Amino acid sequence: MPAIPDRESPESLSLLLPLHYFYAKEELPLPQVTWIEGAEMPEPDKSLLVHERDMTSTLTRFHECPIELEVIDSEVSDDYVMRMVVLRRSDDGRPVEYGAIGIDVGKFEGSIREQIVNGSAPLGALLERYIIDYRSSPNGYFSMMADRRIGMLLAQVEGIPLYGRSNQLTDADGIVFADIVEVLPRWEVK
Repeated sequence: MPAIPDRESPESLSLLLPLHYFYAKEELPLPQVTWIEGAEMPEPDKSLLVHERDMTSTLTRFHECPIELEVIDSEVSDDYVMRMVVLRRSDDGRPVEYGAIGIDVGKFEGSIREQIVNGSAPLGALLERYIIDYRSSPNGYFSMMADRRIGMLLAQVEGIPLYGRSNQLTDADGIVFADIVEVLPRWEVK
C-alpha cells in the first residue's frame, strides 16, 4: 500500500472518489475518515478487507450464503456507471457492506455489460460468472465514523467506528475499470 495520505489531501479525496461523488451530489460532508495500515484493523474486518480478492466472494464465504445487491443511487452514461450500493445476505437481508463504485462499462460487451448497467448482481459475482480476468488492488485502508446515511444503510449506530478500503479493479493489462470504496458494518463474531 502507498504511504497513508493526509485526511484533507487531494490524494485522500481521490481514493474516496466514488463516495465523494454521492456525498457532493447531495451536498453532504464526507464522514470523518482516518487512513490506517491494514495491519491496524481488528478482526474480522482485517481478514475481510486486507487482501487482493473481490469483496463479493469474500463476503459470501464469510456469511456462508449468497450476497445480493441493492442499488441505493446510480448515475449511468454511455460508458460509465456510478453507483451507491448495499450488499445484503440473501437469507435474511442483513447488510454486509456499503459501497460506492465507479465502473467503466466501456470495457464490457453484451449480457455482462447490460447486467452491470442494470445493477442485477454485485460486480464481483458478475466477473466470476463471466470468467473475466481481473485483479483487485486495494490502495488504502481506513476507519470511518458512521454518519447518519451509512449508519442507516448498514443498520449501525451513528458515530460508531467502521472499517473500509479503497480498491481498484484492473483488467489483465493493468488498466483500471472500477474504483470502489467498501465499508463494513461492525460484525458479530461467529
